Amino acid sequence: MTEARLQKLRACLDRRQPDLTVVTDNVHKPHNVSAILRTCDATGVFNLHAVMQQDEAFRARSGIAMGSDKWVNIALHDHVETALHELKRDHFRVVAVHKSPRSRNFREVNYCEKTAVLFGAEKFGVSSLAAELADDHVVIPMMGMVESYNVSVAAAVVLLEAQRQREQAGRYGQVQLDEQTYANTLFRWYRPKEAEWCDRHGVAYPEMNEDGSLVDAASFAVKRQSDSLLNG
Repeated sequence: MTEARLQKLRACLDRRQPDLTVVTDNVHKPHNVSAILRTCDATGVFNLHAVMQQDEAFRARSGIAMGSDKWVNIALHDHVETALHELKRDHFRVVAVHKSPRSRNFREVNYCEKTAVLFGAEKFGVSSLAAELADDHVVIPMMGMVESYNVSVAAAVVLLEAQRQREQAGRYGQVQLDEQTYANTLFRWYRPKEAEWCDRHGVAYPEMNEDGSLVDAASFAVKRQSDSLLNG
Protein backbone atom coordinates (compact mmCIF):
# COMPACT_ATOMS: atom_id res chain seq x y z
CA MET A 1 0.00 0.00 0.00
CA THR A 2 1.50 3.33 -1.07
CA GLU A 3 1.61 6.60 0.86
CA ALA A 4 -0.56 8.16 -1.86
CA ARG A 5 -3.19 5.48 -1.26
CA LEU A 6 -3.14 6.14 2.48
CA GLN A 7 -3.58 9.85 1.92
CA LYS A 8 -6.50 9.21 -0.43
CA LEU A 9 -8.19 7.08 2.23
CA ARG A 10 -7.64 9.81 4.82
CA ALA A 11 -9.06 12.45 2.49
CA CYS A 12 -12.14 10.31 1.95
CA LEU A 13 -12.66 9.76 5.68
CA ASP A 14 -12.19 13.49 6.30
CA ARG A 15 -15.34 14.08 4.22
CA ARG A 16 -17.54 11.28 5.56
CA GLN A 17 -20.89 12.41 7.00
CA PRO A 18 -22.01 10.13 9.86
CA ASP A 19 -25.12 12.27 10.46
CA LEU A 20 -26.44 11.71 6.92
CA THR A 21 -27.65 8.19 6.27
CA VAL A 22 -29.86 6.19 3.91
CA VAL A 23 -32.53 3.60 4.65
CA THR A 24 -33.70 1.24 1.90
CA ASP A 25 -37.09 -0.31 2.60
CA ASN A 26 -36.96 -3.69 0.79
CA VAL A 27 -35.00 -2.47 -2.22
CA HIS A 28 -33.82 -5.83 -3.51
CA LYS A 29 -32.72 -5.57 -7.14
CA PRO A 30 -28.91 -5.85 -7.18
CA HIS A 31 -28.39 -3.13 -9.78
CA ASN A 32 -30.43 -0.65 -7.68
CA VAL A 33 -28.68 -1.65 -4.48
CA SER A 34 -25.31 -1.21 -6.14
CA ALA A 35 -26.16 2.15 -7.67
CA ILE A 36 -27.42 3.48 -4.33
CA LEU A 37 -24.25 2.34 -2.61
CA ARG A 38 -22.16 4.05 -5.26
CA THR A 39 -24.06 7.30 -4.75
CA CYS A 40 -23.69 7.00 -0.96
CA ASP A 41 -19.94 6.71 -1.34
CA ALA A 42 -19.80 9.61 -3.79
CA THR A 43 -21.73 11.95 -1.50
CA GLY A 44 -19.90 10.99 1.70
CA VAL A 45 -22.59 8.87 3.37
CA PHE A 46 -20.92 6.76 6.06
CA ASN A 47 -23.68 4.25 6.89
CA LEU A 48 -26.55 2.66 4.97
CA HIS A 49 -29.42 0.79 6.62
CA ALA A 50 -30.99 -1.95 4.50
CA VAL A 51 -34.33 -3.47 5.46
CA MET A 52 -34.68 -6.91 3.86
CA GLN A 53 -36.87 -9.95 4.36
CA GLN A 54 -35.09 -12.77 6.17
CA ASP A 55 -35.03 -15.00 3.09
CA GLU A 56 -33.45 -12.35 0.91
CA ALA A 57 -29.78 -11.58 0.48
CA PHE A 58 -28.40 -8.04 0.31
CA ARG A 59 -26.18 -8.18 -2.74
CA ALA A 60 -24.32 -5.58 -4.73
CA ARG A 61 -23.03 -6.11 -8.21
CA SER A 62 -19.39 -5.10 -8.06
CA GLY A 63 -19.43 -3.91 -11.66
CA ILE A 64 -22.04 -1.29 -10.80
CA ALA A 65 -21.05 -0.51 -7.24
CA MET A 66 -17.42 -0.09 -8.37
CA GLY A 67 -16.26 -1.46 -5.03
CA SER A 68 -18.20 1.17 -3.07
CA ASP A 69 -19.68 -1.57 -0.87
CA LYS A 70 -16.20 -1.69 0.72
CA TRP A 71 -16.39 1.97 1.75
CA VAL A 72 -19.98 2.30 3.00
CA ASN A 73 -20.97 0.54 6.23
CA ILE A 74 -24.11 -1.56 5.76
CA ALA A 75 -26.45 -2.37 8.65
CA LEU A 76 -29.07 -5.05 7.91
CA HIS A 77 -32.52 -5.02 9.51
CA ASP A 78 -35.39 -7.52 9.32
CA HIS A 79 -38.10 -4.92 9.94
CA VAL A 80 -38.38 -1.29 8.92
CA GLU A 81 -39.79 -0.19 12.28
CA THR A 82 -36.69 -1.57 14.00
CA ALA A 83 -34.41 0.44 11.74
CA LEU A 84 -36.39 3.65 12.03
CA HIS A 85 -36.87 3.44 15.79
CA GLU A 86 -33.11 2.96 16.23
CA LEU A 87 -32.39 6.00 14.08
CA LYS A 88 -34.99 8.11 15.87
CA ARG A 89 -33.47 7.14 19.24
CA ASP A 90 -30.21 8.46 17.83
CA HIS A 91 -32.01 11.74 16.98
CA PHE A 92 -32.14 11.26 13.21
CA ARG A 93 -34.98 12.97 11.34
CA VAL A 94 -36.46 10.42 8.92
CA VAL A 95 -37.26 11.87 5.50
CA ALA A 96 -39.24 9.50 3.27
CA VAL A 97 -39.19 9.97 -0.48
CA HIS A 98 -42.91 9.30 -0.75
CA LYS A 99 -45.91 10.95 -2.39
CA SER A 100 -48.66 11.78 0.10
CA PRO A 101 -50.91 14.71 1.09
CA ARG A 102 -48.16 15.99 3.38
CA SER A 103 -45.34 15.73 0.85
CA ARG A 104 -43.24 18.76 0.00
CA ASN A 105 -40.49 19.50 -2.49
CA PHE A 106 -37.35 17.56 -1.57
CA ARG A 107 -35.28 20.76 -1.81
CA GLU A 108 -37.18 22.31 1.11
CA VAL A 109 -35.64 19.92 3.64
CA ASN A 110 -32.59 20.99 5.64
CA TYR A 111 -30.20 18.08 5.07
CA CYS A 112 -27.57 19.68 7.28
CA GLU A 113 -29.58 18.38 10.22
CA LYS A 114 -29.16 14.79 11.36
CA THR A 115 -31.04 13.13 8.51
CA ALA A 116 -31.99 9.61 7.41
CA VAL A 117 -33.37 9.50 3.86
CA LEU A 118 -35.80 6.63 3.32
CA PHE A 119 -36.34 5.01 -0.10
CA GLY A 120 -38.97 2.36 -0.81
CA ALA A 121 -39.10 -0.85 -2.81
CA GLU A 122 -38.92 -0.72 -6.60
CA LYS A 123 -42.54 -1.62 -7.33
CA PHE A 124 -44.45 -0.58 -4.21
CA GLY A 125 -42.44 2.34 -2.85
CA VAL A 126 -42.21 3.18 0.86
CA SER A 127 -44.36 0.85 2.95
CA SER A 128 -47.37 2.29 4.80
CA LEU A 129 -45.73 1.60 8.17
CA ALA A 130 -42.50 3.33 7.15
CA ALA A 131 -44.44 6.29 5.77
CA GLU A 132 -46.31 6.61 9.06
CA LEU A 133 -43.09 6.56 11.07
CA ALA A 134 -41.31 9.10 8.85
CA ASP A 135 -41.02 12.69 10.10
CA ASP A 136 -41.21 14.18 6.61
CA HIS A 137 -42.45 13.15 3.18
CA VAL A 138 -40.78 14.63 0.12
CA VAL A 139 -41.24 14.33 -3.63
CA ILE A 140 -39.07 15.10 -6.62
CA PRO A 141 -41.02 17.30 -9.07
CA MET A 142 -41.91 15.44 -12.29
CA MET A 143 -42.54 17.16 -15.63
CA GLY A 144 -43.43 14.12 -17.74
CA MET A 145 -45.93 11.31 -17.92
CA VAL A 146 -44.25 8.92 -15.49
CA GLU A 147 -45.03 9.34 -11.79
CA SER A 148 -41.69 8.54 -10.21
CA TYR A 149 -37.99 8.06 -10.80
CA ASN A 150 -36.23 4.73 -10.48
CA VAL A 151 -35.24 4.31 -6.82
CA SER A 152 -31.51 4.54 -7.52
CA VAL A 153 -32.00 7.71 -9.58
CA ALA A 154 -34.17 9.21 -6.83
CA ALA A 155 -31.41 8.43 -4.33
CA ALA A 156 -28.87 10.24 -6.49
CA VAL A 157 -31.11 13.30 -6.90
CA VAL A 158 -31.86 13.67 -3.19
CA LEU A 159 -28.34 12.89 -1.96
CA LEU A 160 -26.82 15.38 -4.39
CA GLU A 161 -29.10 18.05 -2.92
CA ALA A 162 -27.94 17.00 0.55
CA GLN A 163 -24.34 17.24 -0.63
CA ARG A 164 -24.94 20.71 -2.10
CA GLN A 165 -26.38 22.00 1.17
CA ARG A 166 -23.62 20.47 3.25
CA GLU A 167 -20.92 21.83 0.96
CA GLN A 168 -22.36 25.32 1.32
CA ALA A 169 -22.38 24.87 5.09
CA GLY A 170 -18.73 23.76 5.09
CA ARG A 171 -19.54 20.32 6.43
CA TYR A 172 -17.09 18.55 4.10
CA GLY A 173 -14.28 20.83 5.22
CA GLN A 174 -14.38 19.59 8.82
CA VAL A 175 -13.85 16.02 10.02
CA GLN A 176 -17.22 14.73 11.24
CA LEU A 177 -16.19 11.29 12.53
CA ASP A 178 -15.14 10.85 16.13
CA GLU A 179 -11.48 9.97 16.68
CA GLN A 180 -11.98 6.28 17.50
CA THR A 181 -14.35 5.63 14.60
CA TYR A 182 -11.96 7.41 12.26
CA ALA A 183 -8.97 5.35 13.44
CA ASN A 184 -10.83 2.03 13.28
CA THR A 185 -12.22 2.73 9.82
CA LEU A 186 -8.85 3.80 8.47
CA PHE A 187 -7.29 0.61 9.83
CA ARG A 188 -10.03 -1.51 8.25
CA TRP A 189 -9.62 0.24 4.89
CA TYR A 190 -5.82 0.34 4.86
CA ARG A 191 -5.13 -3.06 6.44
CA PRO A 192 -8.17 -5.20 5.52
CA LYS A 193 -6.50 -8.58 6.13
CA GLU A 194 -5.30 -7.64 9.60
CA ALA A 195 -8.69 -6.07 10.35
CA GLU A 196 -10.48 -9.26 9.29
CA TRP A 197 -8.24 -11.28 11.63
CA CYS A 198 -8.95 -8.88 14.51
CA ASP A 199 -12.70 -9.06 13.90
CA ARG A 200 -12.63 -12.85 13.76
CA HIS A 201 -10.76 -13.10 17.07
CA GLY A 202 -12.37 -10.21 18.91
CA VAL A 203 -9.10 -8.30 19.10
CA ALA A 204 -9.01 -4.50 19.15
CA TYR A 205 -7.39 -2.92 16.12
CA PRO A 206 -3.76 -1.96 16.83
CA GLU A 207 -2.75 1.67 16.65
CA MET A 208 -1.16 2.94 13.42
CA ASN A 209 1.50 5.56 12.89
CA GLU A 210 0.93 8.44 10.46
CA ASP A 211 2.65 6.45 7.69
CA GLY A 212 0.32 3.47 8.18
CA SER A 213 2.82 1.28 10.01
CA LEU A 214 1.86 -0.29 13.33
CA VAL A 215 2.95 1.45 16.52
CA ASP A 216 3.67 -1.93 18.15
CA ALA A 217 4.10 -4.25 15.19
CA ALA A 218 6.08 -6.82 17.19
CA SER A 219 3.31 -7.33 19.75
CA PHE A 220 0.68 -7.74 17.05
CA ALA A 221 2.86 -10.23 15.19
CA VAL A 222 3.24 -12.30 18.36
CA LYS A 223 -0.56 -12.41 18.81
CA ARG A 224 -1.09 -13.65 15.27
CA GLN A 225 1.74 -16.16 15.51
CA SER A 226 0.36 -17.54 18.78
CA ASP A 227 -3.05 -17.98 17.19
CA SER A 228 -1.49 -19.71 14.20
CA LEU A 229 0.35 -22.16 16.46
CA LEU A 230 -2.74 -22.87 18.56
CA ASN A 231 -4.92 -23.52 15.53
CA GLY A 232 -2.35 -25.37 13.46
